[in-house]
Amino acid sequence: MRYRPLGRGPLEVSELSFGTWLTAAGGIAREQAIRCIHAALDHGITLFDTANQYGAGEAERVLGEALRAYPRGRYLIGTKLYFPVGGEPDHGLTAAQIEKQLNRSLERLGVDCIDLYQCHRYDKETPLEETMRALDRAVREGKVRAIGFSEWTAEQINAAAAIASDRSLIPFSSSQPQYSMLWRKPEAAVFPACARHGIGNLAFSPLAHGVLTGKYAPGQPPPPDSRAANDKMNMFMETAGRHYRSASLLAGVARLKPIAEHLGLTMAQMALAWVLRTPEIASAIIGATSPEQIADNAHAVGVTLSAEILERIDYALDGAIVWQ
Repeated sequence: MRYRPLGRGPLEVSELSFGTWLTAAGGIAREQAIRCIHAALDHGITLFDTANQYGAGEAERVLGEALRAYPRGRYLIGTKLYFPVGGEPDHGLTAAQIEKQLNRSLERLGVDCIDLYQCHRYDKETPLEETMRALDRAVREGKVRAIGFSEWTAEQINAAAAIASDRSLIPFSSSQPQYSMLWRKPEAAVFPACARHGIGNLAFSPLAHGVLTGKYAPGQPPPPDSRAANDKMNMFMETAGRHYRSASLLAGVARLKPIAEHLGLTMAQMALAWVLRTPEIASAIIGATSPEQIADNAHAVGVTLSAEILERIDYALDGAIVWQ
């Protein structure tokens, strides 16, 4: 495993991080989820990403249980808030909500400090300065080490950086955008904004909901053990069904297979190496339903894709990219 600084903040993260949205929130059995978390640690992964909303708090509980046997200095925990948790109606990024949800996350995780506390989305109903001051207070109280956000626009990023600078508040050090060969939207404005403000990026869905593993074939039903076949795990694939399971997209992904074979890589390894080639990326967040998937993905670390290979990838995906 290799490690990169997360923006200008205090954290250094593994090039692959482990996400718990599917693994620890009920998508697979609890015991299997814990085995996957332990396998991630065994392969040098240090950052574990979760959220208070995942499984109505269950993902945080499972992650905390899995990590409890390991020294606290061996891993980093990143969690998030914004969405309602369980049946509760309250949500957002008010100062009161941040204080309440942070304390609940600390309790579920069984730790006294969260390494990375992230705004799961932007809250248009709460003044940004209120959010920034509450996060600043959490860091100064020792409950949080660094702060970040997920899926914010460049304009929102710039506004937060200006408030932090003008009010002498703790600035954001991480962004968590969706990013993959098939979803390149952050390249246009988010990555440049983050670079200007010293913010590192944690890419979620780097395998495009598993599509870039090559397991899905045009016109064929999904494998029975795949995400697409599991109603607990396929909701976003179904929402974007006209994109991620379309015949044209899957045909484009199939054209990547000979490129990966030429390199001696699996398609997943090549897709992860493609994400990690980006200097703005600190880490790619992977999920897994088995320890073997983690071992396979770990081989992507240290792979360099030449300019020629990158051109071949773009040519193969012509007409298949969801968001250029």
